Amino acid sequence: MNGAQDLGGMMGFGPIAPEKDESLFHAPWERRALAVTLAMGATGAWPLDAGRYARETLPPAEYLTSSYYEIWIKALAKLVVARGLASEAELAEGRAVGPPAPVKRVLRAADVPAALAAGTRCDRPATRPARFAGGDVVRARNEHKLTHTRLPRYARGRLGTVVAAHTMFVLPDTNAHDEGENPEWLYTVKFAGTELWGPQADPALTVMLDLWESYLDPA
Repeated sequence: MNGAQDLGGMMGFGPIAPEKDESLFHAPWERRALAVTLAMGATGAWPLDAGRYARETLPPAEYLTSSYYEIWIKALAKLVVARGLASEAELAEGRAVGPPAPVKRVLRAADVPAALAAGTRCDRPATRPARFAGGDVVRARNEHKLTHTRLPRYARGRLGTVVAAHTMFVLPDTNAHDEGENPEWLYTVKFAGTELWGPQADPALTVMLDLWESYLDPA
């Protein structure tokens, strides 16, 4: 969706000022925010892409004025309510008022290192040939979905060149909405900066994007 999170190429937000030797966490509560979000994701109550979509759907003014982990916690609150794991009243009160809802899995503290090392596999065996190959010129579709997508707004309608065809990966557009994994081929596509942002862009700039097959058309 065209939410506040899709800032690529937008102007007016000022320069990025990275912190030197930036700490992983800026306040103790952020550690807990990360832990709670990972623990709830591990329950299997929703797929990874649903978490991303929940963050995207925060109101733009709220999203842009919230810190990184504030966005995570606000999205997590939306998810636990939507999935019936907690109520608005329980969140407001800060405690459960009834028996806990069942979950598929519980991530124990002792299992966290192994779970993080394993990660979440989103690649799937290829069940059909790839439509595109390295060197093919493709155009990203000019689609503005109201639902989740990983196709950046700045690349829509633009020409790029396929650098690599990987294998089939879970399609975020459907997985985020409980509509199935629907794996598709995933490609790395190279775009010239001038194609994305016009002749005033740095002519030496290129941008690599990993894009699903349904995002692309032959040029």
